[in-house]
Amino acid sequence: MKNKLIIFFSLLVSITAISQEENNSFSLDAAINFALENNRTAKNASRDIDAAKEQKWETTAAGLPQLNAAVDYQNSIKQQLQVVEASAFGGPEGEYTALALGLEQSLIGSATLSQLLFDGSYIVGLQSAKVYLEISKNAKTKTDLEVRKAVVNAYGNVLLTEESIAILERNKTALQKNLDEITKIYENGLEEEESVEQLKITLSSIKSTLNNSIRLKKVAYQMLNITLGLDIDNNTILTDNLETLTAQNIDLEIIDNPFNIENTIDYKIAENDKTSKELLLKLEKYKNLPTLSAFLSGGYTAYSPEFTFLDSDQKYYGYAIFGAKLSVPVFTSGATKSKIQRAKINLEKAEDDLTETEQQLKLQIASAKSDYQFAIEEYTNKKENLNLAERIETKNQTKFFEGIASSFDLRQAQTQLYTAQQEFLQAMLNVINNKVALETITNQTN
Repeated sequence: MKNKLIIFFSLLVSITAISQEENNSFSLDAAINFALENNRTAKNASRDIDAAKEQKWETTAAGLPQLNAAVDYQNSIKQQLQVVEASAFGGPEGEYTALALGLEQSLIGSATLSQLLFDGSYIVGLQSAKVYLEISKNAKTKTDLEVRKAVVNAYGNVLLTEESIAILERNKTALQKNLDEITKIYENGLEEEESVEQLKITLSSIKSTLNNSIRLKKVAYQMLNITLGLDIDNNTILTDNLETLTAQNIDLEIIDNPFNIENTIDYKIAENDKTSKELLLKLEKYKNLPTLSAFLSGGYTAYSPEFTFLDSDQKYYGYAIFGAKLSVPVFTSGATKSKIQRAKINLEKAEDDLTETEQQLKLQIASAKSDYQFAIEEYTNKKENLNLAERIETKNQTKFFEGIASSFDLRQAQTQLYTAQQEFLQAMLNVINNKVALETITNQTN
């Protein structure tokens, strides 16, 4: 029985471990979708929308009927005395006496129903609540675009680091093999010491770069985890590779696609700002309009020298009141005019900001298209350069061991190859990053 329990728990732990590993494995698309739900900034943007919806209803409810109830109990520990003429109670003329009016304890239960009939500020408030909700939704869209871009950048950086480490490991192994061979040749007196030293220098440089890349790999994963909304030290596994993603992100059609500036999220946000300034101007104007409200209040009052308000024979006196209030602004010493003028100035600024945003977006889109096209061209160029550098390095290595080329020629060819390798990796990452940058600006994502 004990062995069966051990086997059962071992299987349970294995299943749990496999499940966790699956949950931590992400393709780029899966990572984006995960981040849009779990990234802390994205979650707060969603909460802002929920808060805006609540504020919209809060504003709407202010113009709906309001019912308030109250119970007021008073116990005059020492009653306040009122001074009256004594003659009013049969006393001598010209004298005064102090009397306690009313009973020591009282209880008042009341309910008031109020209704706002007309208020210009309330009308603008309803419009503003709707605009505020739209602002929150646009802010959420902007946040999601930025989160998506951050995930793509972070994901690409991890892949770049992984690829770089793999290449450096291969270079290190090849160099170590070359160094071992040339060392044996040198020990047999068939090669100069400089050849050994040249390879040692190259190998030392590769080892240093490799160690730095390994350290950067940890930082790259931590950055990705934060972007995804995971713990910084979470064991995350990536299932895509850099070259495949690069091929998927080469799309020349996106460069030729016409973009409507008004569909970009930055334009919509600037337009929201203009609309809000228009509403603020309208609000200042509507403040000059009268406000009208009405109320209906009723309740019961009871008095007693002692606390007998819960007794069945306690007498209560009912009352009811209906009223209306009309408030008309008459004179504000020019303050209202100044507020309206200030609101007009802010609206003019918002209009100019919208025009400036439109022009800046046109420039940014043109620049992003250019950068993306250049990144694709660079990718093709760096791929060809890498192939050439590999052939040159192979030829020089053969010539070197045949005694035709010097160690300096070999080192130069190797350095050229290592540079071409890193430039090719960076060119692939640039294609991916420039593609997502263009998509972010134009608000066009798959």
